[in-house]
Amino acid sequence: MRRFMKFFQDKFYIEIIIASILFIVALFLNLMLEFIIYMLYFIIYLEIVRAVINFIREQRVIISFLVDAFIILALRELIVNLVKINNEKIDSFDALLSSNLNYNILIISGVILFLFIVRYLSIKTSPKYLIEKLKKEKEESQ
Repeated sequence: MRRFMKFFQDKFYIEIIIASILFIVALFLNLMLEFIIYMLYFIIYLEIVRAVINFIREQRVIISFLVDAFIILALRELIVNLVKINNEKIDSFDALLSSNLNYNILIISGVILFLFIVRYLSIKTSPKYLIEKLKKEKEESQ
């Protein structure tokens, strides 16, 4: 019952309704992939605007915002390459490396993995995380 009440207090139902409507519209218009790609573009713009506003307000750049935008951009490129452009069969490892498009997909996948590592490190080394960690250690020692 508590979770049910929290669901309505946090207004998650609004997000579910909007996502459901967009999904039905995309399904009805047969534009699912285009909806996903443009929604990813929208998220990229949100992350960049968020980073710029944070820089103006606090006079510092939070790397995790920018890394998030680059991760989403790389995911968008991966989706476009996998679904829209790629018409080739991959029967063996040689076939994977013989095609420029498949080679491109491998490179984008490596970039995404690298960006996830950078994202993890940017969170673990952020001043906010380190200060909270020091506070916890101080409380535990007392």
